[in-house]
Amino acid sequence: MRYAAFIAAALMLIQPAHAEKAPEVDPRASLGVVQQWIYNYRAKPDYAHVPAAVRVLFHSQTFKEPENAGIYLGFIAGAISSNPAKAEQLIASFFPVRPEDEWVIVRAIAYSGLPDWRNVLRRVAPRMPGRRVMIDSYLAGKLPILTDIPLEEVKPGMMEKMRGAFTKNPFAKEERKLNTTLTFAGNQDLLDTLWGYYFATGSHAPIQRIVQMLPWSKSRDTIDKLTVGSMARYTLASYAIRDASLREYLRSELARQPAAVKAPLGEVVEAADTVQIATLRKDALAAVDELKTKGSDSRRDLSFWGQVGVGAVALGCVSAAALGQVAVGIPCVIGGSASQGLLSFWEKQQ
Repeated sequence: MRYAAFIAAALMLIQPAHAEKAPEVDPRASLGVVQQWIYNYRAKPDYAHVPAAVRVLFHSQTFKEPENAGIYLGFIAGAISSNPAKAEQLIASFFPVRPEDEWVIVRAIAYSGLPDWRNVLRRVAPRMPGRRVMIDSYLAGKLPILTDIPLEEVKPGMMEKMRGAFTKNPFAKEERKLNTTLTFAGNQDLLDTLWGYYFATGSHAPIQRIVQMLPWSKSRDTIDKLTVGSMARYTLASYAIRDASLREYLRSELARQPAAVKAPLGEVVEAADTVQIATLRKDALAAVDELKTKGSDSRRDLSFWGQVGVGAVALGCVSAAALGQVAVGIPCVIGGSASQGLLSFWEKQQ
């Protein structure tokens, strides 16, 4: 229920974007005023007041919890990108910045997509000596920029898994390593970052990335993918209700997208057209509850074959099992103790 509660809270926090003139920002304004200004920004960009808005964000300690600051980080990155000729002037206007908030400037420059972002980062680096490690990591390519972050982590194939299983010392103590791989599937704040970038630029590039996550709203494989996919579907519909240009763009994409994307995208467009997004929220919560209760599709299918005594799935058919395509009688269903070993092996790889 923890994941269901998370989705419920996140869905309630989504605010629709209004296609109205962006009001000016007083540096002493409240965070709520700046939030509304950001949501309205792309209707009529107000570049001159971006520094004031960013100062309010810093003053309000918006970046104290990085995982909750994605939309603001994305907006700053998009604002930097929107006017390359004045990018360094804009960045300079953000200073002075508290040392604990300097990471925002570093990441916003890296995420901006400026053709010369590396040199821009090098020139501003002396003002943030405490972020030297982070700056060097971006410059060296150890940390990915926004456009290089993959949708999900590429998992090793079955042969690689088998090779590791037979070459690893079974008596060696296995050390648990921290997985620092950055993916959209495993980092929900990146979805917010894409929306912030869109609010600042009106570019369809981040929207395309969000659309690619829609098949996960039908996933029953992992909680992370289901959560991000459901949020992608819900936020697209929520913002498209008030944003006619976004709604028409999504409609135009229906004919170009593959079937896996087209189905949930059609739900987004219909929900936006009819202003019926409560259904999407309920569907997301129900899907999370089901996944938590029954487990992933791949685990359920494999456990079923083991329980009924038919045996587990041979290595060549594991991918078919994950898709729920295993049937009694096909050549890759085997029996005996070997099958139980394969079942155990596969479950340990999940």
